[in-house]
Amino acid sequence: MATKSSAKKKIQFWGTGRRKKAIARVRLLPGNGAITVNKRTLDDYFGLETLKTIVNQPLEATSATGKFDVFVNVKGGGFTGQAGAIRHGIARALCEADSAYRAPLKKAGYLTRDPRMKERKKYGLKKARKSPQFSKR
Repeated sequence: MATKSSAKKKIQFWGTGRRKKAIARVRLLPGNGAITVNKRTLDDYFGLETLKTIVNQPLEATSATGKFDVFVNVKGGGFTGQAGAIRHGIARALCEADSAYRAPLKKAGYLTRDPRMKERKKYGLKKARKSPQFSKR
């Protein structure tokens, strides 16, 4: 005996993207191509056009621009790191949606996690590498 809720199951694909301190949880649903970031539209969330293009890159590489609605929950880091994390998450979710998308995404480098992180501060220095002002006398 099947209930209505089990018969009407949503098709959705999840992907987690990370860059620097930013973490993005991405959910793809079949739709018309709307991108929502933290309950705001993409244009509303990111002011710069370059960041919007970074977010759209995996969808354009797989020509899936109008096929999925993208819902993103992102936190931590700055705007550039968040855009990179969203791109990584969308690429991972697209791989889960269709295994044929993996080859173009891998070739473009969207599935590779950027390992660069902030270097730790060392004792005796102001920051990671900046030393105190030197005076001979």
